[in-house]
Amino acid sequence: MAEKKKTYVEDIERTLYDIKNEDHSIYKTKSGLTEDIIRDISARKHDPKWMLDFRLKSLEIYNSLELPTWGPDLSELNMDDIVTYVQPDAKMVGNWNEVPEDIKDTFDRLGIPEAEKKSLAGVGAQYDSEVVYHSMQDELVQQGVVYTDMESALTQYEDIVKEYFMTLVPPKDHKFAALHGAVWSGGSFVYVPEGVHVDVPLQSYFRLNAAGAGQFEHTLIIVEPGASLHFIEGCSAPKYNVTNLHAGCVELFVKEGARLRYSTIENWSRNMMNLNTKRALVEKDGIIEWVSGSFGSHVSMLYPCSVLHGENARCEFTGVTFASKGQNLDTGASVIHAAPHTSANINTRTISKAGGRATYRSAVKVTKNADHARCSVNCESLMLDDLSRSDTLPTMDIEGDEADIGHEAKIGRISDEAVFYLTSRGIDEEEARAMIVRGFVEPIAKELPLEYAVEMNNLVNIELEGTMG
Repeated sequence: MAEKKKTYVEDIERTLYDIKNEDHSIYKTKSGLTEDIIRDISARKHDPKWMLDFRLKSLEIYNSLELPTWGPDLSELNMDDIVTYVQPDAKMVGNWNEVPEDIKDTFDRLGIPEAEKKSLAGVGAQYDSEVVYHSMQDELVQQGVVYTDMESALTQYEDIVKEYFMTLVPPKDHKFAALHGAVWSGGSFVYVPEGVHVDVPLQSYFRLNAAGAGQFEHTLIIVEPGASLHFIEGCSAPKYNVTNLHAGCVELFVKEGARLRYSTIENWSRNMMNLNTKRALVEKDGIIEWVSGSFGSHVSMLYPCSVLHGENARCEFTGVTFASKGQNLDTGASVIHAAPHTSANINTRTISKAGGRATYRSAVKVTKNADHARCSVNCESLMLDDLSRSDTLPTMDIEGDEADIGHEAKIGRISDEAVFYLTSRGIDEEEARAMIVRGFVEPIAKELPLEYAVEMNNLVNIELEGTMG
């Protein structure tokens, strides 16, 4: 009797990202979400009064809102069990050698210092709820570029933070935006002056080590008229048998004629609820480019939004999502055309295997005054076995008469013909299938700087190791 053909890809341990350090935190809030906890966090961070008031109002909004019912099941999340603030035993330093040894070792293994030496103009590293390391090239400082942690920005650039903070993503937006407004901690603040071009990327890396905790970093980037920046965000966490929560917030302000590329590789562990919110406001002739890779987490709900607010504003979104066993990754993008002659291209790839569920969800809105808006949406899904699921859920709300909107979706499995062709050329079947998958995600990999394209391809290879065929 012939051996039964396997139709799944086995998982392997993701050793590099599942490193656990002993918990040497010097302070943790109690689990749960109360006014006393919010006041405690605020006091420890020496917030100005307006920020404490903002946090308390956000808590009030959080308690008034219901969980979303239209996406993945979030019933496993119990905020009574989540610790919202974990202070590591480390102060922020600008010299890598001064970072505590266990934390430094984690980032060393993840390749952060090496990447800084080779290809970055500045790096920030956050561990649990606080940024522990920050540096930037002197040349950028001399040009007036600001890149620091949000707590420092709140002290040194309070007027700017107060003007922009959670104006793009207000707490009333949804329950987890309100949660973020109440307990946010850490994150990055970037300000690029008018006409300055930051030719080498800046990067922030977020590492959540504590079990049963949440990470709520806030990223605020302002790119003034005619300026440009590439910002890279990386995320990971070790795996625990309790639920962890990530509810960060990213607000990007792209002024007239400015250009911002925002690249993310999210590789959270399989016990993580990733409920992140990202939004960009793009003024006249401005360009926002998103490059997004989602590999980890148990559940993700992530839909970066671009508000094209000025005439000729543009958005380019390129994303890949890889869902494996026990993962329900609900990702996509949204665009709001709110001015004439705006344009957007959304190009995504989703891969599912071993019973994983990958959902592509998009929303395109064209307002009445957005004459001659153009938007092209292309989403392709690849299932590696007969256990997995892939869904495409696009919505389009077109209020104007003069708009050019297109949507194309493809869902399929690895072609037996393609595998046969490659094996007939001397390539074994497992490598043939892996080559097809790598080719499928190549449009995303080529958009990343070399160091990060390599990391993404390594993640794809990790996910593909095991028995194929």
